[in-house]
Amino acid sequence: MSRSIKRDTLLEVAERLFYEYGFHGVGLKQIINESNVATMTLYNHFSSKENLVEEVLKQREERYWSYLDANVEMDSDSPFILVVEAHGRWLKEHSTKGCMFLRAIEDYAGTNNEIENIARGHKSKLLRYFQELAKRKGRDNERDFAEQFTLLLEGTTSMTTLIGAEQATKHSITMARTLIQHTS
Repeated sequence: MSRSIKRDTLLEVAERLFYEYGFHGVGLKQIINESNVATMTLYNHFSSKENLVEEVLKQREERYWSYLDANVEMDSDSPFILVVEAHGRWLKEHSTKGCMFLRAIEDYAGTNNEIENIARGHKSKLLRYFQELAKRKGRDNERDFAEQFTLLLEGTTSMTTLIGAEQATKHSITMARTLIQHTS
């Protein structure tokens, strides 16, 4: 296995295990065993478990934004609805058990600033994304609009664990349409 393939395998396995069992519920030994690599291979790529968590979060964030970019046409008449739909598909395909970034904030609050900063940065980026989109579409009070849509996506993510991604997304699309109508 080449160096980059081993690194990618470690990241993939670590993300799956962290998502399934939590950051503190998985040890490096389990990641090494399931990745089928030597201990030194892990340490050649990641200086610590915290460094591995940081890289997992960065990779997941990159995949999320690539997913949105590939599924949302910003110049459409309803990019806000497209974002909600794309987020719902992401939940169904990649995030049925809640938000990995919120888990990181909860698990590392006050203990590891870089992990917490990465996770909080993801949430802030979502807010800025909606604010820029609202501004681009000529919405009044972009900040409030962005906060409402960010809250809508966060609620959709939370409800996925209770009612499933399809049902949560269906409700969030209805709410998004209402929000758009009442803020025009």
